[in-house]
Amino acid sequence: MNRRVMLDMLTVIDSVGIPNQRLKSETTEQLVNDYRSSIAEGSLVGVEIKENRVPDTEFEEMKAFVFEYLAASVGKEEEGGRMRWYPWHSAEYRHNHILNVVDLAEEIARKEGADADVTRVAALFHDVAKLEADQELHAEAGARVAREYLESRSEYPESFIDQVCQAIEHHSYQGNLNDLALETQCLIEADLLDKIGANGTALMLLRMGYEARTHMDADEMIERVLERGYDAASRVRSDTAESIAHQRLKRVKWFREWLEDEIAAMG
Repeated sequence: MNRRVMLDMLTVIDSVGIPNQRLKSETTEQLVNDYRSSIAEGSLVGVEIKENRVPDTEFEEMKAFVFEYLAASVGKEEEGGRMRWYPWHSAEYRHNHILNVVDLAEEIARKEGADADVTRVAALFHDVAKLEADQELHAEAGARVAREYLESRSEYPESFIDQVCQAIEHHSYQGNLNDLALETQCLIEADLLDKIGANGTALMLLRMGYEARTHMDADEMIERVLERGYDAASRVRSDTAESIAHQRLKRVKWFREWLEDEIAAMG
């Protein structure tokens, strides 16, 4: 029973004037109780009751698993694991990137009407195999790891697992994001956005130090961040992601202007 039907029936009761007041009261009370039961069961027409399928405690366990998996991948380097080219591409760095993407993806998903649980679990596992698989294969490998983990927990339905793994497997897709499921789109947009803005700038400056460059080369590195940002802004499709991209681009532009004001060799 939906709210409109209940109100219409109460109106009819009042209009026909049931002579027995006790019967009228009992009828009204029954209608109200039925309505409350409908709310509790989530069966109201036009009302969708969503439960959090992934409790926070379970999500924290997933985070710990992902970090342990990344750390183990680094430990297997001599056995064929793939360490990244710079020191900060460690288990700690990769896990931090993953958590950044989780936050961004969940924000986009909630504002754009995507399934937030599918999106945040997919974001958490999207780079789990990054340190042990080739770049071209890490998405598929990550989907396999996620499926094995989720299937070992009997509380997750197969449809949920399939959605999560599909998003992970396609998160490196280079085509039009409108071609993908909304949850996959949210994940890709978040992954793109983490590489730009203040975070992307800091990483580029760290790279300068590793390559023994001076601060006078900062303009070149900042320009790379901007190029990456413009590319990300051109690829994202949701209003939420576009807004975040433009905000982060502004920060990089401001930083470049400040550097040009303070470093004589720039500008």
